[in-house]
Amino acid sequence: MRLAFMGTPDFAVPSLAEIIASGHEVVAVYSQPPKPRGRGQKLTPSPVHAFAETMGLPVFTPASMKAPEAIADFQSLDVDAACVVAYGQILKTEVLEAPRLGCFNLHGSLLPRWRGAAPIQRAIMAGDKQTGVQIMRMSEGLDEGAILLSEILDIRADDTAATLSERMSHTGASLWPRALAAIERGGAEGTEQAGEPTYARKITPAEARIDWSRPAAEVDAHIRGLSPFPGAWFEAPGADGPVRIKALLSSVSPRGGATPGEVLDGEGLNVACGEGAVRLIRVQREGKAAQAADEMLRGFSLPAGTVLA
Repeated sequence: MRLAFMGTPDFAVPSLAEIIASGHEVVAVYSQPPKPRGRGQKLTPSPVHAFAETMGLPVFTPASMKAPEAIADFQSLDVDAACVVAYGQILKTEVLEAPRLGCFNLHGSLLPRWRGAAPIQRAIMAGDKQTGVQIMRMSEGLDEGAILLSEILDIRADDTAATLSERMSHTGASLWPRALAAIERGGAEGTEQAGEPTYARKITPAEARIDWSRPAAEVDAHIRGLSPFPGAWFEAPGADGPVRIKALLSSVSPRGGATPGEVLDGEGLNVACGEGAVRLIRVQREGKAAQAADEMLRGFSLPAGTVLA
């Protein structure tokens, strides 16, 4: 088939690679515009953009797919179908109806649970034990389309948003050849979603701060769900005032029974919660590189009894 691909982050790259390998003709790749990154704020293409260029594919980066000229350009491609993976823009009806067979999206949850922008993070933060990847036919509603294919994945006790996203990206990519074969045969109507939807709203900076008064299991899930970005954080007392520290990996600790936020030992980094405690495993001080918690403690003392905010 003649296809367009629309995606932006690392999560979408395995899907594009799988679609190319399946033998279909990818005539256009759409991605978010390059953004300034690093100390020099150099304009840097997205991971999908960079990969597509290495494969010799034409890349389009409209600032808005709602703009009339962007819609017209897409319609002129005359594609059979569009494959969408974490593109990051809302597609209007004119775009959804342009491909002969429709637009299809790979979503990182078991719909209708966690419709929306941050399904992987929200699943971990909510303490879900399972999630999945699904390819659905796109409709105007937010992630409301009929499901073509699904694969269930377990959420492990040590999963972060990064590790779970990595597994899901490859599992999801492996669904595309079967989905595209069904689409090409005209047998891709799918199964309508059933059940009460939940919504994975975008992560806001305000919710990244750790609330030590919550139970340890919830604090641990909060930390892992926001790792590595934006990173759950707390403040610790420093020589020149409070120091912000991100917690990037944790586990539920058998320790407990103290004031929420209190460091329970001088060598490890077990911290009391409202119920139980968590052990911080990997952390990042503001302006520093990420490191193991015990390594940080060799140069930044947090003795037992210190209360983290």
